[in-house]
Amino acid sequence: MAEYLPLHLPGQTFTRRASAAVTGGQLVAVSGTGTVAPSTAASASWLGVAAFDVLTGTDVTVFTEGVQRLTASGAITAGSTVEGAAAGRVAAHTVGTNDTNIVGLALTTAADGALVEIKLAR
Repeated sequence: MAEYLPLHLPGQTFTRRASAAVTGGQLVAVSGTGTVAPSTAASASWLGVAAFDVLTGTDVTVFTEGVQRLTASGAITAGSTVEGAAAGRVAAHTVGTNDTNIVGLALTTAADGALVEIKLAR
């Protein structure tokens, strides 16, 4: 029987090619085969958080687990779930509406444009 090893283990980072300019700390989503771009809206295709700034066509490291600091789009209350939003931000999620879009759980409260700590859902 052949052996099998996963490409990436939980908690590890990995890289993808940026199909658009990415800023470190932005939520990124799958944009094509092997590529990511900043999230543009709530979507189940979110992948994780970019580790640093890159230009289009450059590889970027992506964090897919843990507690991350993302920029809030609108007010977010600690204890609420969040989803992707425009410009790689996160917004409050309404439970029961497209719950597959949930990015994680807010651990802090933040105003629009402020950093919010998020425990990623994956």
